[in-house]
Amino acid sequence: MCGRFSQAYTWAQIHAFSQPLGVRAAGGNLRPRYNIAPTTEVQILLPGEHGPELVSARWGLVPSWWKKPLKGMPSTFNARIETADTSPMFRGAFRARRCIIPASGFFEWTGEKVDRMPHYFSAADGALLGFAGLWERWQSPDRELITSCTIIVRDADDWMDRYHDRMPAMLHPDDFATWLDGTAGKDVLRRPPPALQEWIVARRVNKAGVGDEDPATIAPAGAE
Repeated sequence: MCGRFSQAYTWAQIHAFSQPLGVRAAGGNLRPRYNIAPTTEVQILLPGEHGPELVSARWGLVPSWWKKPLKGMPSTFNARIETADTSPMFRGAFRARRCIIPASGFFEWTGEKVDRMPHYFSAADGALLGFAGLWERWQSPDRELITSCTIIVRDADDWMDRYHDRMPAMLHPDDFATWLDGTAGKDVLRRPPPALQEWIVARRVNKAGVGDEDPATIAPAGAE
């Protein structure tokens, strides 16, 4: 699955990332974050009136029909590719509210739960990764409007399977536009992902939120 990732990039990188959509992305606060955990705010790319917009969203999708407080929500930070279009939690968003989640990298763990080894994954060429996502806008019982999102996850490819059996579904730039407008099917989510690189990082990342604003969080272990 994908339970932790990073968003640390410049506007120049976001503009290059959104170039396949034909217009530069606008909006958003580019505060670097290196250990993003579910239920916190992340940045997502949505189609806007004048082109793509970078907006903040709660990581953990809340469907518009949800009637209870947020504390009663099940874990919805990932949507499995097999059921993203049929699950009551995600099917409405899959049909009409798709997003792209730019990421500078993500984490997975190996080993026993009592001594898990954290690994960091990023694009081998240093480019941003484009996670396929879904988004919703929900009104709380207190009438607060909350934008939320989820990352679609798929089966790992042969390279990633050494570390974990699942991985984020990563979009190719030439699929960005059709993913956002809803015309792309799930086949684009199963295309070979970009080449990735991996290294082990310090175990402090095992605790959610620790080192979230510290670039040393994603440094190779022993190099912090």
